Amino acid sequence: MGPRFVAAPTRAPTARAQPGAQTPLRNARSRGAGQEAAPSLTPAGSVDASPDVGGPAGPPPSSDAARLRLGLAAEFGPLSDFLVAPDVTDLFINGEKGGCWVDRGDGLRRDDALRLTEKEVRELAVRLIALGGRHIDEATPCVDVRLTGGVRVHAVLPPVSVSGTLLSIRVPQVRRRSLAELGKAGMFDASRAEDLARAVSDRTNLLITGAAGTGKTTLLGALLASAPATERIVAIEDVAELGVEHPHFVSLESRQANLEGAGAIGMDRLVREALRMRPDRLVVGECRGAEVREMLAALNTGHDGGAGTLHANSLVDVPARVEALGALAGMTQDAVARQTVSAIGLVLHLERLDGVRRLARVGQFGLDAQGRLAIRETAP
Repeated sequence: MGPRFVAAPTRAPTARAQPGAQTPLRNARSRGAGQEAAPSLTPAGSVDASPDVGGPAGPPPSSDAARLRLGLAAEFGPLSDFLVAPDVTDLFINGEKGGCWVDRGDGLRRDDALRLTEKEVRELAVRLIALGGRHIDEATPCVDVRLTGGVRVHAVLPPVSVSGTLLSIRVPQVRRRSLAELGKAGMFDASRAEDLARAVSDRTNLLITGAAGTGKTTLLGALLASAPATERIVAIEDVAELGVEHPHFVSLESRQANLEGAGAIGMDRLVREALRMRPDRLVVGECRGAEVREMLAALNTGHDGGAGTLHANSLVDVPARVEALGALAGMTQDAVARQTVSAIGLVLHLERLDGVRRLARVGQFGLDAQGRLAIRETAP
């Protein structure tokens, strides 16, 4: 027999919760171009979003972010077409010999039509990093910046990179998808979409997990967009890329130290600052370290309806990942386990199979017979 599992206690609904019982989810080369407990699945503010995962791209967006992206395209030189393409999510240049790799929502594919010399890749890296207000050279060979429109650029120079200058470019989608649209794209079925909407309505604290590129940020944005328009959502992000279609959404972004080693603002401090902003929902874009302590403390002191994301390869790996982050914050295993069980109502685990991002597992935290953090799957 496996270890005894003690499920998380049911949290009492807050005064802001909507009517309805709180239940787990269902038991728990072309480059250029109703019921009271279940709210509407379209974003608050009724802004219709176009796809960002699979499916037709739709007409070019007309938002301010899109116009900023178009204005930035010229700075990307030979990569400009990728920047404005509606379906491109990630772009990688692996030096002169490694070629160009593009993700259009269906996995990485090599683009042999684009060939750059090492000199061209390095000059492009220096220019893009400078656009973000930072400097890259042999003394500082690894730099990450966020550019206009939310474009994220990470560059690595030789000799740290043994295969030549490396560029990793994340291109966030300008127009966001609603929960209903994600369901149509195959991320989950209609019944689970209703359960997700109910989790938002019931102000269930959510942890979204998965490997890189599985759609954690996409799902989180859609969930937040379905929150009532009267609620204030404050997000803390290492790199601001959520861009939630919600009338009262604000985001705080961490800051790296300057060349003198001063001026850094970490995620853990931003969580404390966000709590002074009277958030109705507190969101941590990605838990990577000590900020998990502040997030758990906040969610355990009345800030229901919050959410966060976490890198994990499988649902069963999530407890160990949370324990590891808690250790970085100086928390004991017992403290991590009990605070996590009390704070997080549901864990939504995403996977990417055959180019399709799917909500593959749903779980709830609990304690095993030894009092360690454990997780139980509540929906296949």
